[in-house]
Amino acid sequence: MASPSAATRSPALHGRDTEQDALLRLLDAARRGSGGAAILRGARGTGKTALLDLAAAHAGGTGNTGGTGGTGGFVVLRVRGTEAESHLPYAGLHGLLRPVADRLPALPPAQAEALTRALELGAADGGLTLPAAVLNLLAAAGGPVLACVDDVHHLDAPSRAALFFAARRLAGEPVVLLFGTDDGGDGAAPDDIPAFELGVLDEEAARRLADDLVPGLADDVRASLLEIACGNPLALGELAGSLSPGQISGAAAPPGTLPRGGRLWRAYTDRLARLPGETADMLLLLAADPDLETVTLAGAAEPERALAALEPAERAGVIVHVGGAGGDGAGDRYDFREPAMRTVVYAGASLARRRAAHRLLAGMLCHDHQRLRRAWHRAAAMDGPAESLADELAAAAAAVTSPGGHPATFLAFERAAELTEHGDVKAARLAAAANRAWHAGLPRRARSLLTRLQSLTISEEVRSQAELIRGSLELRSGKTGSAGDDLMAAAESLLDRDRGQAVRVLIRAGEANYLAGDNLRYLDMARWAATLRRPDDPAATQLMFEYLAGTAATFDGRHREAADPLRRVLELAPSVRTPSVLVWAGVASLLLGDDAQAVRLCGRAVETARARGAVSTVPQVLEFMIHAELWMGRYASITASAVEGLRLAQERGRPNSAGQHLGWLALTAAVEGDEETCAIRAASAIELAGAHGVCVAGALGNWALAHLDLAAGRHADATKRLRATTRADGTNGHLVIRVMSTPLFVEATARTGDRERAREALRVLDRWVGSTRSPDRRALATRCHALLAAPGDAEEYFRAALDLHHQGFSEFETARTQLLFGSALRRNRRPGAAREHLHSALETFERSGARLWAEQARAELRGAGEAVRSHRPKATEKLTAQQYQIARIVADGATNREVAARLFLSPRTVEHHLRNIFAKLDIRSRVELVRLMS
Repeated sequence: MASPSAATRSPALHGRDTEQDALLRLLDAARRGSGGAAILRGARGTGKTALLDLAAAHAGGTGNTGGTGGTGGFVVLRVRGTEAESHLPYAGLHGLLRPVADRLPALPPAQAEALTRALELGAADGGLTLPAAVLNLLAAAGGPVLACVDDVHHLDAPSRAALFFAARRLAGEPVVLLFGTDDGGDGAAPDDIPAFELGVLDEEAARRLADDLVPGLADDVRASLLEIACGNPLALGELAGSLSPGQISGAAAPPGTLPRGGRLWRAYTDRLARLPGETADMLLLLAADPDLETVTLAGAAEPERALAALEPAERAGVIVHVGGAGGDGAGDRYDFREPAMRTVVYAGASLARRRAAHRLLAGMLCHDHQRLRRAWHRAAAMDGPAESLADELAAAAAAVTSPGGHPATFLAFERAAELTEHGDVKAARLAAAANRAWHAGLPRRARSLLTRLQSLTISEEVRSQAELIRGSLELRSGKTGSAGDDLMAAAESLLDRDRGQAVRVLIRAGEANYLAGDNLRYLDMARWAATLRRPDDPAATQLMFEYLAGTAATFDGRHREAADPLRRVLELAPSVRTPSVLVWAGVASLLLGDDAQAVRLCGRAVETARARGAVSTVPQVLEFMIHAELWMGRYASITASAVEGLRLAQERGRPNSAGQHLGWLALTAAVEGDEETCAIRAASAIELAGAHGVCVAGALGNWALAHLDLAAGRHADATKRLRATTRADGTNGHLVIRVMSTPLFVEATARTGDRERAREALRVLDRWVGSTRSPDRRALATRCHALLAAPGDAEEYFRAALDLHHQGFSEFETARTQLLFGSALRRNRRPGAAREHLHSALETFERSGARLWAEQARAELRGAGEAVRSHRPKATEKLTAQQYQIARIVADGATNREVAARLFLSPRTVEHHLRNIFAKLDIRSRVELVRLMS
C-alpha cells in the first residue's frame, strides 16, 4: 500500500491491510481519471469510519469543505446518515453535496433544476434526471472527488438510491464513492457494488492495537482487554481509555466488562432493551456459558418455547446460529453476532438474575465432560455450602488437563480458594491457580495469586510448591539469578517427598544458570546432583541424571567424557514418554553433533506439546531446534522457527525466551545484510538480556551485529564485539555462543592480526568438534585452520573444508568457505581458479538474499578480472536486500499480510519497511512501485 504519513494513520487500522490497499488503489485510479466505489460493511466499532478517515486524509482533506487540501488534490465530501433524518427525502444528498452546490450551473438545465429542487425542497419527479445530475455534479466538482457516506443504512432512501446509481457508473470518472454500513443494515447497501466485510481483528492485530493505545501494558491486563473486546477496535479503545494507572501496571485487577456509559455499552443496551423479557433471559444463559450447546439450551424451557424465545434476537442480528459438525447435533449452538456484547449482557443483569441463570445452567449440565462447567455454575449461584462448592470446583478443575474452554482452570481454582476457609487448603488452591495461570500465559496473574499466599499460614509442602511456581515464573519471565535460587530451594525441599520431581527441578535450575551464562554455577549444581544418584532409580530419573552429567561435562570441555551419558539419554528416551524427554534427547543429539536428529526430536517435541495443549513450552523447544538448524545453515527455517517462537513467547508472557528469538532473528537479518532490521532486533535482545539477566540473548545480539560488521568489511568492529563473547574463562559472554561464534571470530581476528587470540578460541572449538562426527562443524573448524595457516598450507585446509561441506547440510557456509578460498586464490595471483569458487559463492548468496556477502563475492570477481553487474533496476540499488525483496513481492500484488507470511515477518515490520522503501525511492503509491520495479 502507499503508506500514509504518521499524521494520517489511525491505530484502529491494524489488521486492515487489504481494505487500505483497495481504498488507496481506488484513489490512485481516480487521479488517473477513472474511479470507482466500495462499501465497507461491519459491526459497530470495527473501523469503518477510521478507514473513511484514512481515505479522506490520503485524498488531501478530512472535512466536508468541498475544497482540496494537502498533497492529495481531491475535493473531499462527507456525510453521515442519522436515524433522526432518515425520513427526510434527500437530506443525505443535502449534507453531502451542499459544499459543491455552486457548480450546479455547469450541469444541463434540467438536471440542475431537478437537483436544486431535491436539495432545497426535498422533492423530485422521479426518472433518471436527478440521479444523473448527482453523477454529473460529482464529475464536475473541480478535480478528482472523494465522497464518503458513513452509516449509509441511516441515510434516507431517495439519497441512497441516487448515490448508488452514481456509484455504478464511475468508470471513466475521476470520482471515488465510499459507503460505510453496519452488519445489520437490512439490505441498505446493494450487492452489485464491491464490498469489504470488516470482521473482528485477529489476535495479532488486536494485540498491536492494544500496545499502541497503551504502551507498556502489563501482559495480563492486555490479555483481559483482548478477551473482553473480542477483536472489536472500538471496544479496545474504550477499554484502554478507562484503565487506571494501577490497572495499566498490573497492580490492580483489570476491568471485567466494557465501560458503562461508553458508546458500545450504550449501543448494545439500547438494542437489548428492545427485546422481549423471555429473550433477554435466554441471552443471559448464552452470556453465562460461552460453550452452551443448543440441545442443552433447549432444556431451559420446553424446546420449542426456548428456541422461539431466541428468534427475536436472531432477527435483530444480536445472535447467530452456529451449526455443529456431523449429524448428532454436537457443537450446534447460538453465539453473539458481536462477541463483545456478551459481557454487556452478563454485567447488565442483576445479581439475582445472574445467580438464577447459573443455577439453571448447573441443573442442565449433567454429563461427565461437563463436570467443571457444572461446578463453576453451582459456585457462581452459591447453590450450597461454600466449603462443599469449593471442594467440588477444585476437584473438577484438577481433573482437567487440556487448556481452553469455559471456565479457565486457573479461574476455577481461584474461585475455589475464595470459597475456602482452611488456610492450608486455601493456599494449595491459590498455588494451583497460580500454576494454571502461568501455563495459560498470564505471569502477572500468577504472581498476584502467589502474593496472596503471604498472608496465610501454610505447610512446608505448599511452600515448596509455591517456590517451584515462583522459580518457573522467574525462569521464563523474570530474573534468571532469582530463578536459580528459587528452583534450587524448591528442589532441596522436594528431595524427601518426590525425588523424581526434585531432579526435574534441578534441570530447570541448571537452565537458569545456562541462560545467565553462569557456567561455574551449573557445574557446581551438576556435581551436587551426581551425589544424589541411586542404583534403583527408575528410568526417568536415571535419564535426568545422565542428562545433567553429559551437559556438565560438555560445558566443562570434557567432551569425550560427556559422550557416554549423552548417548545413555538417547537410549533411555524411548522408555519415558513425556515431551520434556524429547527435548533432553534433542539437546543430547545436538551436543553429540547429530544436528539432523536434534531437529527431528525437537520437531516431535513441538508436535507433542501442541497435541497436549502445552503451547507455552513451544518457544523453549524451538530455541534448541534453532541451535541445530544453525549448524546446518538452514537460515530460512531458523527465521520461521524464531518468528513462531517470538510470537508465542510474547503471547504467553515469556520475555526471556522472546529475547533469544529476537537474537536469532537479528542473526538472520545480518545474514541477509539487512542492517536496519538487524540493529533493531539485536538492540531489543540486548535490552531484554540486561533487564532479565538472560546472557544468552545478549550474546546472540552481539553475535548478530558482529556478523553484520564482518559482512560489511568492518573486521575490527566485529572483533571488538566478539571479544567479550570469546573469553575462555566464561566470566564474560556466554559459553555456548562463544563456541558457536568462533568461526566468525577467527575470520575477523585473522584480518586484524590478533592471531594468537584466534588460535586460543579455535582450540576450544577443536576439542568439541573433534568429539563429534558432524561434517558441518568439522568443515567450519577446518576453515578456521585455513585462515590461520601459513600461505603454503592454507589451500589444503580449504579443500579439506569444502570436502566436508559437501558431506553436510549448510549451503550458506559452503559459499562462505568458497568466498574465502576464492579470495585467497586471487591474492595468490590465481584468478582463474578463484573465479570458479567465487561464482559458486555468488550464486548461493544471491539465491539466499545475502546482500552484503553477494557484494563481497562480486568485488572479489571484479578483482579476479571479471565484470559483474547487479541484476536490480538501478533506481532500487539504494534499498537493502530485505527492502528490495519486499518491494519485489509488493510489486507482484501481495498485501502486507501476504508479504509477512512469505518472509516470516510481522505485518508491522513489513509496514515499517514499506515506509522506508517509499521514502528512499521518493514514491507515494504501490502503482508507482510497480512501474519502478518493472
